[in-house]
Amino acid sequence: MSHLSILPTVLRDVDVLIQALEDLDLTVIRGGDLSGFADQREAVALRVQLPEGTWLGWRHEPNGELALVGDLQQLGRSRSLQQLIGSITRRYAAHQALRNVARDLPGATVHVAQGLTL
Repeated sequence: MSHLSILPTVLRDVDVLIQALEDLDLTVIRGGDLSGFADQREAVALRVQLPEGTWLGWRHEPNGELALVGDLQQLGRSRSLQQLIGSITRRYAAHQALRNVARDLPGATVHVAQGLTL
């Protein structure tokens, strides 16, 4: 296993991130650690195991953001993982926007077009 890296993100809300991950049929595990080379361990708020066996996690940062924790060597080599991270980010943004509309416009009705790809 390689060295774990921590990457800053703009994600802040764990519940919205969980929704985005579940939209992609990923099973979310709250808490725990990710393991790296030479007994390296990083505590994470949540984690998912991807179909190819790679683990991704997110941990809370002092500034309130969720940092992505993962093996950068594997992440950098895998185009599918890069696409997945993009899909997670887009779905997170869509769920956050819907949550904001519901909060800011109580009683409003929001329609999402079928066939919309997030």
